[in-house]
Amino acid sequence: MIRRSPRSLLLSLLALAAPAFAQVHVGVSLSLTGPAASLGTPARNMVELLPREVDGTRIEYTVLDDASDPTNAVKNFHKLTEEHKVDVVIGSSTTPSTLSMVEPAARAGVPLVSVASGTAIVSPQDETRRWAFKAVQNEALMVQATVAHMRATGVKRLGFIGFNTAFGEGWLNEARAQAEAQGIQLVAVERYGQTDTSVLAQVLKLIAAKPDAVLVAGAGTPAALPQKTLVERGFKGRIYQTYGVANRDFLRVAGRDAEGAVFAVGPVLVADQLPSGNPVRAVATEVTARYEKAYGAGSMSIFAANAWDAGLLIREGLKAALAKEKPGTPAFRAALRDGMEVTRGLTTSQGVMNLSSADHVGYDGRAVALVEIRQGAWRYLGD
Repeated sequence: MIRRSPRSLLLSLLALAAPAFAQVHVGVSLSLTGPAASLGTPARNMVELLPREVDGTRIEYTVLDDASDPTNAVKNFHKLTEEHKVDVVIGSSTTPSTLSMVEPAARAGVPLVSVASGTAIVSPQDETRRWAFKAVQNEALMVQATVAHMRATGVKRLGFIGFNTAFGEGWLNEARAQAEAQGIQLVAVERYGQTDTSVLAQVLKLIAAKPDAVLVAGAGTPAALPQKTLVERGFKGRIYQTYGVANRDFLRVAGRDAEGAVFAVGPVLVADQLPSGNPVRAVATEVTARYEKAYGAGSMSIFAANAWDAGLLIREGLKAALAKEKPGTPAFRAALRDGMEVTRGLTTSQGVMNLSSADHVGYDGRAVALVEIRQGAWRYLGD
């Protein structure tokens, strides 16, 4: 029989009687495998650098892989909310996977902060989407800058090839509307799948339409396929991409064929090239240095930045919620949602957020930088 001293026994009894240390649980569902892995992996890396404490309360993170599959994303969401009892979920890496979680988030009363880009995740705001937030610029903002560049460089005829998903359709709808409003004719539209190994047929149709430029609406390494095929088939016009290509894996796969591609992206990608007066420069530079210290020079991408910015937004909501409610309760999750919704003047690594009940993104033109790929690197063209 083990004898315990009165002091140790007293300490044990006090430990049992004391309330559990309050902590916030954050669930994370990302595409760590599958075609969107080049988006999810940097975000997963950044989660390791997110704060573990806010206002004296510990933050615990649980990360799951959805394998770039919307069905898995839903399963992850239910596991995070029902088994792990999380207070908020970050995810996913792609628009389709995130969209699959929007309705479950509303039913569960658990805020969802997306690191995917689709506007449909948060708009129009209604009883379902009021639980969804986004740490990524809407397509409309990025298309505006892209179309402005097209007009300034004399583009009159535009071709389009994009994913056959909500991401691709969102970009197509915005590009069609904004290009035509600026007198640019959309002369050909093609689609392809994220796992396709050839887009030769689509590219031949695009080239036959004789566009001055082609917009590729893909993300990660699969966006390199149309880029490379257009170049290989002798297309001489400008190729535009989206912020979905802003990582080193795209540059590696596209290689020299990426030269000259232009896209609109969050300023963090070119943090060290931003003018000193840019309001985002300080935050973007600091988080880039932190990430690259941990994962190597040149490793920073917007997909890592999206996770950081999601963390910043959640922190703002937590500050408000912790002053009112106890973590782990429905009331706390509602207060967290409400706190994020009233966030104003939050400078992230990609812009300045001013959210409202009608806008769960809150970015303006300060969240846009035009970038061109030159000699295998990002070159800042301006806002």
